[in-house]
Amino acid sequence: MDLLRKKLSLLPEKPGVYLMKNAAGKIIYVGKAKVLKNRVRSYFTGSHDQKTQKLVSEITDFEYIVTSSEVEALLLECNLIKKYNPQYNIMLRDDKSYPYILITSEKHPRLIVTRQVQKKKGKYYGPYPNATAARETARLLNRLLPLRKCKQIPAKPCLYYHLGQCLGPCLHSITAEEYEEIIDKANQYLRGNQKSIISWLEEKMHAAASSLQFEAAREYRDLIADLHKISEKQNITLNDFKNRDIIAYFANEELLSIQIFCFRQGKLVTRDGFIFPYYAEPEEAFVTFLVQYYSEKAAIPDEICIPELNSSSVFDILPLVIPKRGKNRELINLAQANAQTVLEEKIKLEKDKKEEVNRTLEGLTEVLQIPKAEVIEAFDISSLAGTGVVGGMIQFQGGRPYRSNYRKFKIEPLANNNDDTAYLKHVIYRRYARLLKEDKPLPDLVLVDGGKGHVKAALEALQDLQIQLPVAGMVKDERHETRGLINNKGQEIDLTSKPEVFRLIQQIQEEVHRFAITFHRQQRLKNITASELDNIPGIGPKRKRLLLSTFQSLEQIKNASLAELTKAGLPQNTAEGVYNYFRKNN
Repeated sequence: MDLLRKKLSLLPEKPGVYLMKNAAGKIIYVGKAKVLKNRVRSYFTGSHDQKTQKLVSEITDFEYIVTSSEVEALLLECNLIKKYNPQYNIMLRDDKSYPYILITSEKHPRLIVTRQVQKKKGKYYGPYPNATAARETARLLNRLLPLRKCKQIPAKPCLYYHLGQCLGPCLHSITAEEYEEIIDKANQYLRGNQKSIISWLEEKMHAAASSLQFEAAREYRDLIADLHKISEKQNITLNDFKNRDIIAYFANEELLSIQIFCFRQGKLVTRDGFIFPYYAEPEEAFVTFLVQYYSEKAAIPDEICIPELNSSSVFDILPLVIPKRGKNRELINLAQANAQTVLEEKIKLEKDKKEEVNRTLEGLTEVLQIPKAEVIEAFDISSLAGTGVVGGMIQFQGGRPYRSNYRKFKIEPLANNNDDTAYLKHVIYRRYARLLKEDKPLPDLVLVDGGKGHVKAALEALQDLQIQLPVAGMVKDERHETRGLINNKGQEIDLTSKPEVFRLIQQIQEEVHRFAITFHRQQRLKNITASELDNIPGIGPKRKRLLLSTFQSLEQIKNASLAELTKAGLPQNTAEGVYNYFRKNN
């Protein structure tokens, strides 16, 4: 703490970026400041809300970088967040991947639909609301404009060349000037200028009709009709055909909610939403979000409409506009109302969910007469007629699966192969002996998949370790479905009056069974193939999977002909090795 105080006293009164570190020296938060001295000191003085207190409690050191301006600090902050991925910063993990139309920058350009946005590949248009809309537009433009369609230039002309839908770079060289007019027309259409394309097609249609080329005239007529159809499908809400994003935010004491309406060519095509905790002022967090969000985008719109800001630095980085009145101002208000509604809905849903979980866990503690059930560990044994025995353990925290704490147990055969309870006792002993050795916390409740015998085995294992933990068994009915619980006295507890507790026990029982049996199947498959296929030169894990997926069983692989092995995808010499191995060993 003395080091922190000394460093705080040395902070300059200049703009810059600060990096907060935890005890392990890991960067946990990156922030920017107009005045470093004031901003960094504010974390260690006065009172803070709960989330900021949590951040401050982990800070043991910090670094800072002085910049020449607030704009430079904003850009540096964005780059450092990307580099260090700090746990307390805004993480824009957006799993939505919208389709774009790309005009490639290749020597012979193509017009394609893609979700992979890489700035150097060419010019992107979008995003489109769905793949169908993007593909429909791309299909029409590819019919209309003779751009290259093939991924690789073929040795001889394809059908598109004969249909007049490709200039044929496979036949003769095409200059950049020849492509220029075609690319210009594609750009015009994708920027929203459909009228000029339709006028151009109408001229071609009339010229073809005048020359008595009625087939060509009919083709142009159909293209014009398709263009009108696509335009009608898209609901135009702004009449200036600009690419524009409308962004607004709403904040409570802990969370910031942001809504983005994406207009492309005057049409609302997508809506994005983000909710995350913030540790500075809401406006400051919003500005950081803007820079970070658009630094990931291949195509930045012509305008980004936002609410009023006190900070001016971000205006030097992005094409921001603050609408004062009119349709865009109304859309800002609408986005802000959406941000508030989404945030309030999220808070209410999480509150309801938390209350439901609390009621369920209280019900479970009540029926088992135990102090709490915040952390539950459940065990199951899986085998096939006493062979290939494995154990599985899952953990639930706060009524939800906590998969990083799931554990698998390989078990050596015991004297009585069919005694599930002996294997269960062995696994439980191993689990809690290790926790004791590593001085790690024990669970509040241990559940086992089984009845009285299984509960007794678990209690014996814990007794051997001199541990006292509540244990219960999850029993099934004759249809092998969850029936109820057996407490540590061997008494069955009826859960019909506690449906929420029954659902939780059912979920835990199904999950631990799934986890254990999946591990058993993996081990069994490995054991089945290990003694045979692993002995054959040239057969590694990948080729082993290929053979098993093609032939379904080891017996079928043994009986396969050389031609069948080659057809399955093995190289000739490897296929011969497999074929000869099984013939020699038979």
